[in-house]
Amino acid sequence: MKRVAVIGFGFMGITHSQNILKNRDLELAAIVEKDEASVVRKIDDPEGNISTGETDVNALKKVPVYTSLKTCLEKETLDAVHICVHTNLHYAVVKEALESGLHVLVEKPFLLDVEKGEELIRLAQEKNLILMVAHVVRFMSPYKKLYEIIHSETYGKLKFISLSRFSGLPLWGQWKDKQKDFGSSGGALFDLIIHDIDFAAFVFGKAPDKIESKVLPGKLSKHDYLNANWKYHSKNVDVKIEGGNIFHSNFPFEAGYKAVFEKATVSFSTNDADLIYIDSDTERVSIDANDLGDGYFNEIALFAESIKTENLPEKYSPKTALDTIKLCYRHLETQEPVR
Repeated sequence: MKRVAVIGFGFMGITHSQNILKNRDLELAAIVEKDEASVVRKIDDPEGNISTGETDVNALKKVPVYTSLKTCLEKETLDAVHICVHTNLHYAVVKEALESGLHVLVEKPFLLDVEKGEELIRLAQEKNLILMVAHVVRFMSPYKKLYEIIHSETYGKLKFISLSRFSGLPLWGQWKDKQKDFGSSGGALFDLIIHDIDFAAFVFGKAPDKIESKVLPGKLSKHDYLNANWKYHSKNVDVKIEGGNIFHSNFPFEAGYKAVFEKATVSFSTNDADLIYIDSDTERVSIDANDLGDGYFNEIALFAESIKTENLPEKYSPKTALDTIKLCYRHLETQEPVR
């Protein structure tokens, strides 16, 4: 088994920890959290905007806790780390881990600074280490099924797809403090809507030929809402992406897709998360969507396998995650002027 530590124990840190415990190839050797006293409280009362699986409270409470990676490495022998700190800390923590000879799985978004992202990719290559960015939607069952339907042309060629993701203003963990540090998180564009931007680029294997977009400011950044239209000329496919967290904090999370093919429309919504619907001109049928939360287990399983084989498939490389960051910036360059 490979020994791993989770760095940062907020909503995502807990999510990664509970899924590491389920993986037979990984051992959760340590938790690194500067606020050591908060760990037990967070285990007992996790926060977040979606369900990511059951927490094994007793197992998590037995894991040693350290306040820094340096202190952790003085006591523990590690193979890898899962980095779940806020985005503005990614560069320093990923660099420290790579320089310590550790494989890294870092939460999305990779980095807001493209040049620093390129630097970390080079560092991982020089040290022959796995560096993977956790874009979980690629691994979620309803989206994996859509990917399969698109590429197999089960219902003919894709003509149009709409991807959406909405949330109330996040107030859990450190998010309330991020309002005072305006823009540091990347806002909804880089932290929330990036899921759908990344998935669309993942499906088509490249960025769109044309983007038209409009953004609105919120309490976290100047781009906490996005309404975008993409065009892939060679495939004659239109893509619509909409989402944001400009809504009041009690507004419930919702995400989904509507994909129009030649022979049917395929749709999914977290408001009815058990099923994927397939509508033709003559009937409506449904198929099992499976558990959204399995996406976290699936991405961690790929990371574990990549450590073991010392090979991360190219379509999951950190370069693809950095390309997604560049694609997010394109939406700011192409937005319509506010009138």
